[in-house]
Amino acid sequence: MVALGLFVTAVPAGLRLVSPEDRVTDAFAAHRTPWADSLSQWLSVVASTEGIVGVTLLCVIALLVLPRTPHRADAVFLGGSVAVQSAVFLFVTMCVERPRPDVPRLDGAPPTSSFPSGHVGASVALYGGLAALVWTRVRGPWRYVAAVVLVLVPSAVGLSRMYRGMHHPSDVAGGLVNGIATLLVMGSAFLSGRTRDTEGTRDTEVAHEPAHRPAERTTAGRSGQRAVVVRHPHGCGDELAERVRLFLHRHGYDDQRWTATSVERPCGTLPEECADPSVGLVVVCGGDGTVRACADVVAGTGTPLALVPCGTGNLLARNLDLPLDPLAALETALTGDVFPIDVGRVWGDGLPSTRFTVMTGAGFDAATVRDTSPALKSRLGWAAYALSAARHLGDPGMRLSVRVDGGRARRRRARMVVVGNVGALQGGLELLPRARPDSGRLELVLFDPRGAAGWLAAAGHLACRLVRTGTRAPDASTPASPTGSRTVAGGALEYFSARRIEIRFADAQAREVDGDTMAEGSRLFAEVEPGTLRIFLPRAPGSTPSVPHPSSPAHASPTPRR
Repeated sequence: MVALGLFVTAVPAGLRLVSPEDRVTDAFAAHRTPWADSLSQWLSVVASTEGIVGVTLLCVIALLVLPRTPHRADAVFLGGSVAVQSAVFLFVTMCVERPRPDVPRLDGAPPTSSFPSGHVGASVALYGGLAALVWTRVRGPWRYVAAVVLVLVPSAVGLSRMYRGMHHPSDVAGGLVNGIATLLVMGSAFLSGRTRDTEGTRDTEVAHEPAHRPAERTTAGRSGQRAVVVRHPHGCGDELAERVRLFLHRHGYDDQRWTATSVERPCGTLPEECADPSVGLVVVCGGDGTVRACADVVAGTGTPLALVPCGTGNLLARNLDLPLDPLAALETALTGDVFPIDVGRVWGDGLPSTRFTVMTGAGFDAATVRDTSPALKSRLGWAAYALSAARHLGDPGMRLSVRVDGGRARRRRARMVVVGNVGALQGGLELLPRARPDSGRLELVLFDPRGAAGWLAAAGHLACRLVRTGTRAPDASTPASPTGSRTVAGGALEYFSARRIEIRFADAQAREVDGDTMAEGSRLFAEVEPGTLRIFLPRAPGSTPSVPHPSSPAHASPTPRR
């Protein structure tokens, strides 16, 4: 790219194609019309920095949170392509100084070289990348139309930039080369060897054609046992409920009791049902809030849970490596074994003591959960949380003190406080990389980015964790400080690990527990209850544990496959 730019600007005038290029820009300037001015302005906005960044963020979020199986590699491909071409563009403009065309310009000229066109390069990376994803991931005849329309956008942007007097034809060609080369490199790294609709196909097949009933060992002893099914009526519709009913019958659970959740009773009549000693299984059909309510009842009783994830986030299922297709998750779990996992217990002023299986927190994340529109959440899923989060980016930080395992109180400022039993968020983003559901400890993160540099450092750290797919090992590069905490991203994130955590805020703050909004308060206390929740999970490779009877106490079983 630098060599091309130097050829355009540094060789003798007799060898350059200057006159033809000048004639092109002069012709555009001489034939401007009001409607063409408006159209070209709209195209310039579409390819502007704000437009490209906004569309890229929305697309990356959609790829991570909307599909049932997150398309992580696709998201990295698209976002990385836009970022890489931008870096190349900035580097080339530092090396190549070329003035804008000598015609009346319709836009303000930014302080960068005319070569290459940043608008064109960015639009190729974004809209060309979307065209590649549509072509390789989508089925149906309309994908041809969508791919062609997306491919034509960068060419239209290039014409608009020349029409508005902002670039020479060779600048537009340079932008095309930059964007296309970037897509080729990023595509070979993240998309090669993958075919259309490879993600999610297996889950769909399992949902419609469940596997045969497992070996006798898995179903033995279930005669006479009752299964209690807790159903969230919005997450688990009538069709899914009927398929779950038939599936449990095939696995030997002929005696089933169903109960629906409500606002007043988030676990239905589960407490009354579990009073019957014949209950051998509790099946939870809902999201993390329903799982939390059921775990609060079942933990410590010895009755095992099986998850049917059909909520918005399903973070516990994600962290336990269960499929996100509801029936596939149930199939995978019931052909496995029962494992004990930890739960946390949280309480505070105005917050009655309750258990949680995923995370609890205060500040930015709690305000985001509180202000997310239920209608948008039902339509967009986790993308609705992103829209709510944007409204709270400017919220002031909190003054607080934190005490871990009875130690001394440490005074801090933070935008967000999260205590986790597990660590991964939607799309595999590891907010608490050391959190394990069987560690016997809780993990705490204080999130406090200072200024734009702090936000960039925090985002870069979390993005690096996201790219390391499958890596769940602790980060040895961030040793504990003398105070027992670990700080990363220039101090934007500070981590603690403890069995008991006490947090006191200077002012009342929004609080949430497993995605459910709780009353505002100035105190948040949490402690771990190791191994008190027994849950059906896929069997660890090579292990052959026996399935304990539901009435027996929780015991040490092999670590679940993660």
